[in-house]
Amino acid sequence: QVQLVESGGGLVQPGGSLRLSCAASGSIFSINAMGWYRQAPGKQRELVATITSGGSTNYADSVKGRFTISRDNAKNTVYLQMNSLKPEDTAVYYCNREPPVRVEGMDYWGKGTLVTVSS
Repeated sequence: QVQLVESGGGLVQPGGSLRLSCAASGSIFSINAMGWYRQAPGKQRELVATITSGGSTNYADSVKGRFTISRDNAKNTVYLQMNSLKPEDTAVYYCNREPPVRVEGMDYWGKGTLVTVSS
């Protein structure tokens, strides 16, 4: 069964921090690279961070130095530590395999978790 459950979002002031978590089914997580994506209002979904099964990471320029992706392979969970948050980080955040899981010919997404950065 395919499952992606994101959590940890909320309202935070600029400069604040949040830690997002994502529980994935083993069929998705296993040996695959995982990623955090985000979709801001009126914009396309974008990939912000990836991590391989071995722990190698990559980040979008817009979050480099502020966000840290990590994973716990024993728990099938991936995390995103977000520091020095900016209003432009406001978005719904999703985790997924990189590239995204496809079910019946379409990309499969969880419900995501909303991050709002505002004073």
